[in-house]
Amino acid sequence: MSERVNVPKKSPAPGTAPDATPGTAPGGTPGTTNPVAAAKAEAVLPTLGPLGMLRWAWTQLTSMRTALFLLLMLAVAAVPGSLFPQRPANPSIVTQYIKDHPDYGKLLDSLQLYDVYSSAWFSAIYILLFISLIGCVVPRAIAHYKAMRSQPPRTPARLSRLPEYGTLVIPADAGIPASAAITDAAGLLKKRGYRVDIRNHDGARPSLGAERGFLREVGNLVFHSALIGVLISVAAGGLFGYSGQRILVEGDTFVNTLVGYDQFTPGTNFQSSQLQPYSVQLDKFRITFDRESKGKFGQPIDFTADVTTKETPDAPAKREVLKVNDPLSLGGTSMYLTGNGYAPVVTVRDGAGNVAMQGPVVAKLQGDNYYSSIVIKVPDAKPEQLAFAGFFLPTAFVTEQGVSFSGDPELINPQLSLNSYYGDLGLNDGAPQNVFELGVKKLTPLNARNLDTKGITLAPGASYTLPDGKGSISFDGVKRYVGVDIHHNPGQLYALIFALLAVAGLVTSLYVNRRRVWVRTGTHADGRTMVEYGLLARGEDHRLAGEAKAIRSLLAGAWELDEDTVSPDDAPPAPAPAAPASAASQPAPSRGADNGRADTGAAGAGGTTSSPEQPAAGFIQSTAGSSESKKDQ
Repeated sequence: MSERVNVPKKSPAPGTAPDATPGTAPGGTPGTTNPVAAAKAEAVLPTLGPLGMLRWAWTQLTSMRTALFLLLMLAVAAVPGSLFPQRPANPSIVTQYIKDHPDYGKLLDSLQLYDVYSSAWFSAIYILLFISLIGCVVPRAIAHYKAMRSQPPRTPARLSRLPEYGTLVIPADAGIPASAAITDAAGLLKKRGYRVDIRNHDGARPSLGAERGFLREVGNLVFHSALIGVLISVAAGGLFGYSGQRILVEGDTFVNTLVGYDQFTPGTNFQSSQLQPYSVQLDKFRITFDRESKGKFGQPIDFTADVTTKETPDAPAKREVLKVNDPLSLGGTSMYLTGNGYAPVVTVRDGAGNVAMQGPVVAKLQGDNYYSSIVIKVPDAKPEQLAFAGFFLPTAFVTEQGVSFSGDPELINPQLSLNSYYGDLGLNDGAPQNVFELGVKKLTPLNARNLDTKGITLAPGASYTLPDGKGSISFDGVKRYVGVDIHHNPGQLYALIFALLAVAGLVTSLYVNRRRVWVRTGTHADGRTMVEYGLLARGEDHRLAGEAKAIRSLLAGAWELDEDTVSPDDAPPAPAPAAPASAASQPAPSRGADNGRADTGAAGAGGTTSSPEQPAAGFIQSTAGSSESKKDQ
């Protein structure tokens, strides 16, 4: 055994190439310089040029790393949409927000943070992600199509180097030559879903290559293609969809026009011609309350709205039922039941005795048992505009302290309690106002608890005359109302389909494994047919060993071989070549045992004879380190 001696390195002199001594070329000629160093010094890198820059930019944009980064950026870019009010949803809130924050409100508006989802920067990220995914999927789909049409890889010269390897021996008296054995193996692998290619079928050592698991890459491509479909569907919904809200009191009719909505949010490319002129009339709204359980007594447990619908003005009327989580589909829209409450019916007369306002007024839910606030604005009253604010109780109770509350959600003892005001309501200047709120700073109170006139308390059928001849108000009855959301999203169904495809493709890519199998056969000198097989997986595959065991069982069963196995390491000393009495099969040996068997002959005096239990030494050829071996593994 030689001993390694560490010799310290000598650093080259300054100005001398590290791979040559001073004044000496690599060949050892004194007085010449290093040609490699000189060539490097004189080399001039070519300029990339505009076309090269575009090609480089396209390569970077269509990489999977860039697509994932853009997907993350899209998620981050959507965060401001939940932090700041959005103009498409409620322009008045955005206007008020800018007034309340004059220092940075206009700056945020210039950055389009009130229109996040239609902003230039959000759209740029969205479009870049779309292009990146297409650039990733199309080349991979073309490459995978070519791979599916190509033949399986060539058979490695040394199958024992594969992760799963085994051998089988068919006795000579079985009458199965090497060509027949390789044909049988090909048929069995085809039944297991492998794509098989037989090589050198009539030669001395025929072999086959088999491959399956192409669905793994197909699933991957379907997943990424479905993501593109989801992006397109969402974009179509944002461009051509719309949504709106409407409150319907019993007896009211909603017509699908712009003026028919209480609140309307159009898509970016919305056109009023998209609205289908259908109509919906609320006939009756019924609520079922819990009257049995003690803990949830009085809680609503079911909502049912009986409606009459018409697809077009000339279409026949149709009676339908609208329930929670059971929307109506009309004119390409979906109508959802989202809220309900009570709407007291009142009549307000002005100081001249004329009816200034008459009809139901929606009361906004505020507490338990349908305790609701109510605001009544009467801009048509003369000579002064009138307003009322208070609360409505379906079943009124009064405590000893004189505080009124609702004791039950049903209409058992309805009561309307109001304060009255007169003055300028501020509706003539065109500024939008919330119908459920009343600004009293510029109004003069007429009735209130802290005034001598006290508040107004009305039961159904009662009326009250306002002080100073300002008019009167009467409580005529109570109706129910419902709140509905109306949505039109042309890409909604497609988004669902593509989302399901994405999940299916992802599951397929996770659970389908790409595998390759090679089988080689040959005839021993004593007439036996020697079979060896090897398996290789593309990527991690913890089930490859089970696949190897299954293939081994199929081959052994087809050739009626004995399933009992003997490890080569534990086999007895090699006897003289002789035909075995029964078939013997061998499992996959360890790498060390196999390499030793393949590289050295059987234990004998200078001999290279092989054991009947093992393939001949020349049957497996070593190609360790060859380019073909590296390629296949």
